[in-house]
Parts: sequence; C-alpha cells; structure tokens
Amino acid sequence: MPTFHLDAPAKVNLGLRIRGVRADGYHLIESLFAPLDLADSVALHIEQAAGAEVTLQVEGCATTPAGPDNLAHRAARAFLKAGGLEARVEIGLVKRTPAAAGLGGGSSDAATVLRALQRAFPDALAPQTLEAVALGLGADVPFFLDPGPAWVSGVGELREPTPELPSLALVLANPGQPLNTAEVFRAWDALGLPASRPLRRPHDLSRACTDPDALAGLLHNDLETAALRLCPAVGRVRQALLGAGALAAGLSGSGATCFGVFADAPAAERGLAALGAPGAGWQRLASTRVWG
Repeated sequence: MPTFHLDAPAKVNLGLRIRGVRADGYHLIESLFAPLDLADSVALHIEQAAGAEVTLQVEGCATTPAGPDNLAHRAARAFLKAGGLEARVEIGLVKRTPAAAGLGGGSSDAATVLRALQRAFPDALAPQTLEAVALGLGADVPFFLDPGPAWVSGVGELREPTPELPSLALVLANPGQPLNTAEVFRAWDALGLPASRPLRRPHDLSRACTDPDALAGLLHNDLETAALRLCPAVGRVRQALLGAGALAAGLSGSGATCFGVFADAPAAERGLAALGAPGAGWQRLASTRVWG
C-alpha cells in the first residue's frame, strides 16, 4: 500500500460564544473557525497484517506523547475498529503547532490520520460513520476532516462553510503556558455567567475583517475571562499584539494562544518584528495567514 503525506493545519477561532451546556456537560458553542498555513506534517505507511496494529513516531515536540494517548494514534485505532480492518499503520508526525495552545493541533493530527485512512480504504466507512468516529475523538476533530473556513456550532459537529472569509494576515503569540481545554471550560462554569446571545454574523465578512471596530466585536471570545484567571499572561500577550499594530486581537479557542489581525502580510511581518524578544515568559509563534 502507498505511503500518504498530508498537512495537518492549525486553526484560530475568530470569536467564540458559549450558547449553553448540554445535560452531559458538553458546551454548545458558536465560532468562526479559520485554518492556517501553520501545519503539522503527517505521514502514514500502511501494510497488510494479521491484526490491527498502530505505531507512532513524533518529531518536533518533546512533550507530545508518542503512544496510545496521542490523539493521532487513537484516531488510527478507532478507524480500524470501526471498519473491522486488519492492517499495520505506521504514523510519522512532525509537530509545528504547539500543544494545548487553542490551535487545534492534536485534533487536526487526528483528523488528518482519518483522512489518510479513508483514502487508503475508501469503502471502509460511510461518511456519517467517519463523522461519528471523528466526533468521538474530540469536538474539534470533525472540522479538520474538510478544513476550510466555517461557522461551527453545536459541540463542534455542525459546520457551515464560509468561502467569503478573506485571507487574513495574522501574528500568533503564546504565553508559554499550556491551557487544558477542560480546565478552561470548568473555570467558565465556575464564573456562573449566562449563556451568550447568538453570534452576530457580519453581512459583509470581508469588510468586517478590515474594520477595527467590527473586527473587535467579531473576535470576542467568551472563554477569555476564564483563560485569564488561569493564565493572566494572556492579557499581556494580547496587549502586546495591539501595541505592535494589530487591527484587533483575540484569544484562539480555550487559549493560551493569542493572535493579532493585521492589514496585510507586510504589516504582520512588521508587527512580528515589533514584538521583539519574548517578554514575561511569552513567545512569538509565527506570522501566518488563513489557509486555503
């Protein structure tokens, strides 16, 4: 069987609203997901075998687990089990997206493994079964099965593609402190805040992304208050991005990565340079753009 080489793009949340909490504890969200040109690399080599076997090698991040706890490893096992397949799957993962940073790196790796296996075994899983496998791995995983800009709702399983989202020049920065998604949501629950109103979608998304006032409203993230309680440095990083010339800045997902939206790519490069050396323990990650 062939070896597959695929990119696993990171994402940012251009705004996030919490619309409620289900009886099982899962939070209902509304958000605009934008994939980036920042991406991990995933290689899958598949061989026939007498059973279902999965191995994983990770490069680029010493803290990323290389065993069964890794989401990419779990994705391969879940696909083989759901399809009743016997095969040996060797995964090579090169990490460029930081872990526990609100950029969806692990979820993207998992979905990319599922996409590769679907190419290798096109008749193994019906589309709805593949979606169910993805959702069972994590709320963000279904988005990365077809990673294009989309309004995402429910617990992450409902997606409405939005091709009108323009390419955006972004600078990413991180406080250097990982934030566990479940802990941030628990911190939000503890605040006792009411559910947010529906996300107000701009009539002209392209124009909103160049208007600082409209953009600031679009980027509002309900989880930011909870993230700040767990990691106060998020606020300093966000202010640093604004001070470097960003039209607006926001928190991606549950954090701790912040991003600034700049007028164009040269402005983003100048903004990245203006941030200078990392301060107060935080780090510059990249100057990037919406992927696609």
